[in-house]
Amino acid sequence: MRLGLGCAQLGNLYHEIDDDRARATVDAAWDAGVRYFDTAPHYGLGLSERRLGEALRERRRDQYTISTKVGRLLVGDPSYAGGMDTEGFVVPATHRRVWDFSRDGIRRSLEASLARLGLDRVDVALLHDPEEHAEVALRTGFPALAELREEGLVGAIGAGSKDAAILTRLVTECTPDVVMVAGRFTLLEQPALDTLLPTCAAAGVEVVNVGVFNSGLLAVDDPGADLPYEYGAAPAALVAKARAIAGVCDRHGTTLPAAALAFAAGHPAVTAVVVGADSPEQVRRNAALAIAPPPGSLWPALREAGLL
Repeated sequence: MRLGLGCAQLGNLYHEIDDDRARATVDAAWDAGVRYFDTAPHYGLGLSERRLGEALRERRRDQYTISTKVGRLLVGDPSYAGGMDTEGFVVPATHRRVWDFSRDGIRRSLEASLARLGLDRVDVALLHDPEEHAEVALRTGFPALAELREEGLVGAIGAGSKDAAILTRLVTECTPDVVMVAGRFTLLEQPALDTLLPTCAAAGVEVVNVGVFNSGLLAVDDPGADLPYEYGAAPAALVAKARAIAGVCDRHGTTLPAAALAFAAGHPAVTAVVVGADSPEQVRRNAALAIAPPPGSLWPALREAGLL
């Protein structure tokens, strides 16, 4: 399994972490062999990109891969009076996120990301959550990314979304190198299996699977109703299903998060699994799980129980 570090938590997702802990989290990932790091301007209003860039500053540039995203411009808020961000990140709301998939917006977004990261190029650039702006994102945003690829400012291009339908459209109507699918091919639910993953496999488009713990519900051995799902409260039915899966995992000598990671990497179109962490301990745990897959008997047992 190619394991990557999702860096939303470096932007203070859900709760605040300090710079030292953010740096230690990236260092722990590096020590565990992780060489793929995913970030975005959205994550902490640029804080994630700044922290990631600083943590990798002394690393050899040819030894790691960074993906970031475009589509949300960060615009300074002149009316800022000390309030906090309202989109899940514990950071001062000094900037506003403005949707912009125009050619100029894409270029400005990447330029700002490169400055925060301290880089002159990124390896992967993705349209971020384009589902509500599909036409302009596909017809204007993607060609703008293609121009940046031709200019050498980005390597691979594509989109990241939890909407499998818009990613399928991108693959069939454009020429992406990669898609990043969030929470749609997990141990809990697999809507991407219907169309997106087969379409990517046929087109030779790489799939990066993220959100494989469904925002937290699959991240612990014994899930409860207090864990998030899709960045909100988990529905009771899904908590019950996660607990049932966890029970089968336990009977087969493994854990829910170990099974979630292994399943997420199991489709041939998936080339990397990216998992977030907000501490070195979480990184080390996830890395250990990734190299200790569940027994093969788990999967038929889950299917027999109607859970997979």
